[in-house]
Amino acid sequence: MKYTGEVRKMLTSLDEDGSVAYTFKLVNSESKNEDLFSANEFIGKHIKLTFHDKIICKSCGKQTKKSFHQGFCYPCFRDAPEAAECIIKPELCRAHLGEGRDPEWEERNHNQPHVVYLAASDVVKVGVTRQTQIPTRWIDQGANEAIRLAETPNRYLAGVLEVALKDQFTDRTNWRKMLKNEVDESIDLEETKWEIEELLPDDLSEYFSEDDEVISINYPALEYPQKVKSLSFDKTNEIEGELKGIKGQYLLLDNNRVLNMRKHTSYVISIEG
Repeated sequence: MKYTGEVRKMLTSLDEDGSVAYTFKLVNSESKNEDLFSANEFIGKHIKLTFHDKIICKSCGKQTKKSFHQGFCYPCFRDAPEAAECIIKPELCRAHLGEGRDPEWEERNHNQPHVVYLAASDVVKVGVTRQTQIPTRWIDQGANEAIRLAETPNRYLAGVLEVALKDQFTDRTNWRKMLKNEVDESIDLEETKWEIEELLPDDLSEYFSEDDEVISINYPALEYPQKVKSLSFDKTNEIEGELKGIKGQYLLLDNNRVLNMRKHTSYVISIEG
């Protein structure tokens, strides 16, 4: 079977046993059609991905020579609320003030309950996401475990709380170690969470979460790369080989090769296997 369309972030779901199910999503901006099909079913099989030399902005639907910020043309990257600076730096969000590139969009997406969380792989990472994006955000980052740290009424407060912890914890994922599945088994997220409670400023401690459930995440992978060789459709139009697994938003191919699907959002490709 062959599917063709504009790449979107793979959809994910977490089973009761912690196993991740991935779904490829390819869309056609012009017809509004979309193809959704299981990515897990390709694991252990030969897969071929072909880039058709076309990138369609995911915001305005116009063709662009280059993708900015994972799928935007330059004007939309500059003006669209989905590409605003507070996406990367939530402490700069102004949605709670009724401000932003698009106040209505900000109200729907950022002036909503957010979660500050701890995620574990080789180190403990602190992060922020909208409450409705759990556990999706954890899976997209390739976290092996995660726990809620605090729950805030908007993105701004979550960002302020995250900044308060950046001296103790990183907010970035070491993607190479993540893909090699290098995990520090000694990490105890629940213990770390309660140690953090003492570090929180008084004005933020009221948002501390009482939910101590540690979510374990198991990715569908036959094996992980020993050395990471990153692939890109900016360098080649065809990528094929045996799909060894999926972690985060990466396809893990044979010979230690990896492809970041999210990075290629809006690229028009075909997937067959």
